[in-house]
Amino acid sequence: MSDQFCIDVEGIMERLPHRYPFLLIDGIVNVEPNRSISAVKNVTVGEPHFLGHFPGHPVMPGVLILEAMAQAAGVLVWESVAPDQRNYILYLAGVESARFRRPAQPGDRIDIDVELAVQRRNLWRFNATAKVDGSIIASAEITQAPGKRL
Repeated sequence: MSDQFCIDVEGIMERLPHRYPFLLIDGIVNVEPNRSISAVKNVTVGEPHFLGHFPGHPVMPGVLILEAMAQAAGVLVWESVAPDQRNYILYLAGVESARFRRPAQPGDRIDIDVELAVQRRNLWRFNATAKVDGSIIASAEITQAPGKRL
């Protein structure tokens, strides 16, 4: 993957309501509306969860890797709907078939790939993978649905 972002962190914050310390993606490398998105998460030692997970052996919690994949999927939805339809917060509605193959640690760059599997009415289902150095560290099927109107 390229180190060039087509959407940087400021652009992500225009598309998602998340902010530090819960904005978990650093850039979008590629997006094809209604199809797929590739995002990057740079894992750094200063992230607050490393204070307790785990002292002396920092490991990014798997649930935060899932959240990073869901945030990338949220940007894909934003890029896929008409501007007049971007009037709600997208909520994580389900996670299925989640698998964790190895931990992510400070210094890792997590490359996230999300593909739209199904979009029906207001439900969006995605297949997502997270990789470090080309090896899959996590995968899941993620479902999202619109929630609060803005």
